[in-house]
Amino acid sequence: MSLETSARSRPHNEFMKSCLFLAIFGISFAEKVSVVKCPGLYCGRKDTGKGTYSECGACPRGYQPDSNTICQQCEDSPKFYDWLYLGYMALLSLVFHWFFIDFTNKRKRTLIILHVSALLECILAATLTLFLVDPVGSIFIRSCTVRELSDWYTMLYNPSPNYTTTLHCTQEIVYPLYTISMIYYAFCLVLMMLVRPFVSYKFVQSRGTKSIYAALYFLPILIVLQAVFGGLLYYAFPYIIIVLSVITNAVFLSSISEQKLKPLVKEAFLNVRNLTILAGHWFLHAYGIIAMTQLNDPKYYGPLIALVPFPVMFYILTVKFTDPERNASDMS
Repeated sequence: MSLETSARSRPHNEFMKSCLFLAIFGISFAEKVSVVKCPGLYCGRKDTGKGTYSECGACPRGYQPDSNTICQQCEDSPKFYDWLYLGYMALLSLVFHWFFIDFTNKRKRTLIILHVSALLECILAATLTLFLVDPVGSIFIRSCTVRELSDWYTMLYNPSPNYTTTLHCTQEIVYPLYTISMIYYAFCLVLMMLVRPFVSYKFVQSRGTKSIYAALYFLPILIVLQAVFGGLLYYAFPYIIIVLSVITNAVFLSSISEQKLKPLVKEAFLNVRNLTILAGHWFLHAYGIIAMTQLNDPKYYGPLIALVPFPVMFYILTVKFTDPERNASDMS
């Protein structure tokens, strides 16, 4: 009787083993299918929370695909170089504000209130921008790591599997470095329109009108510049700052009427306005050096900051050799 029962149960046991094997194989196969890597550099799968993953596509904002192309939330803080880049983008608008305030008015002495207004507008815009970026309400922000130039231009790397359909994986891989500058410029524009007309009308007899019109042009241009050349600016801004600070420094010194050693020193260092402009150039030059070296080795790179006044000293000491009138008399 027992032999007959065991003989009958054998097919049932084998059937159960086969079902169990297929179930395990099916689960493992499904898991393998669910984590198949996505094509392209920036396509990823979102975790649905049920042990499965979505189809390949763009990761949510603030996420990056990992080595398995699974979207992972970025929890890093901006690096020192990232903060310097954001500071550079913020300084661009402030420098343009100050330049056009000064450039569009012949009477310079009464414009200090407009310069202060522009500075406060930019500081407030930067503070509001930091508060609105995740985590909201904090000046500390989380960011995704920048690895290469292509991270800034994901729209150029949408893959086309088998050359049939295109997977649209455009996203902000460098979150939030790409959009945060645009938000900042938008705040600058809004705050300027709210504050500057009143300050201009109330304190300087509407002499800030032209600088306001100029800002209505250069702020949108800066937004487009960030959208198109953001990645290039990210890697090149230290060199841009250093080169432009040297060139504009020479242009400023050449604008002084008397191009001789003693008058030039007197006008450059004893005139408060001119000294302020020179100090601004020195600050930008030092900023560029710090951004370029990142002070990785302070003992080695720190002394380079002492070279900041060198372009001014070089110009002043060699100005007599570049005087057109003197050269003409020597040739005659």
